[in-house]
Amino acid sequence: MLWILIILALIFAFFNGLRDSSSIMAGVISSRALPPRVALNLCGLAELVAPFLFGVAVARSLTTGLVDPHALTLGSITAAIAAALVWTLVAWTQGIPSSSSHALVGGLLGAALIVGGPQAIVTSGLYKVVLPLFLAPVVGSGVGYVLMRVVLLATRDSTPRVNTIFQRLQIVTMISLALSHSANDSQKSMGVITLGLLLAGKIQSFEVLLPVIAACAFAIGLGASSGDWHLMRTLGRKIYIIRPINALVSQVASTSIVLTSAIIGAPVSTSQIVSMALLGSGAAERVSKVRWQVGGDMLVTWVLTIPVTMLIAGLMTKGMILFHF
Repeated sequence: MLWILIILALIFAFFNGLRDSSSIMAGVISSRALPPRVALNLCGLAELVAPFLFGVAVARSLTTGLVDPHALTLGSITAAIAAALVWTLVAWTQGIPSSSSHALVGGLLGAALIVGGPQAIVTSGLYKVVLPLFLAPVVGSGVGYVLMRVVLLATRDSTPRVNTIFQRLQIVTMISLALSHSANDSQKSMGVITLGLLLAGKIQSFEVLLPVIAACAFAIGLGASSGDWHLMRTLGRKIYIIRPINALVSQVASTSIVLTSAIIGAPVSTSQIVSMALLGSGAAERVSKVRWQVGGDMLVTWVLTIPVTMLIAGLMTKGMILFHF
């Protein structure tokens, strides 16, 4: 069961990199700041390096701050990551930019409720883990809007050549965003694997081992370097036609929020934050520029993710208990 858990967590990290790299690179590719393959390689390298640089605060808060580890079993934590992976794959096949963070939170909550009941949920963790998931995209939209207004004001007398500067700056901001994403999201798989090692008696306390960090870094980096072109088109074209200024503003806004969240231990959804920052920057130019129906479809998916994955994880955990697996 432990090996099943580790494999599922690494697959989850791979798809996390695959799907969220689309959000990271959509603006860069749409605005032609970099050729797609170069952008993918740079993004993958940044995602590979980041897990070694920014600590493990998210891994700890997500897996031990949200649910009581003593109320879980190895089977239930496996069900949690399996449920999150199932939802991620369904969203991926449909080309929907869903949140892996929401999926994992829902999986953990659903599994914990079946095994330990309501007392298995750490109430304070709901504020530290779940609340940032819902607040961060709103903040991203606001920061994107305000920053866009500032940049528009600062460049109001500039010639079209300013777009070249924006494109070059995007290379830096894309790499920064990829580092921030991996610093936050790779820790989700690290936390699940470490919790599994703890429940299996392989370690005596919650300590993320270097081989775990390396394995998750490789998985998320490999996924990021692969890229999901379907989602790139969704974010790069369907919301609105992204210009270099939109891409730059959304990347700066998203990086500031995602990296801050990683440092303080708050798991957030990079894809949500980037999408909402793009919406905010577009609305700052002209409200009618944004295709709000696309944003509405994303919002519905995000709202459904936690309850759906709770249900899937709960059913899987119940099945494991009934069949003594």
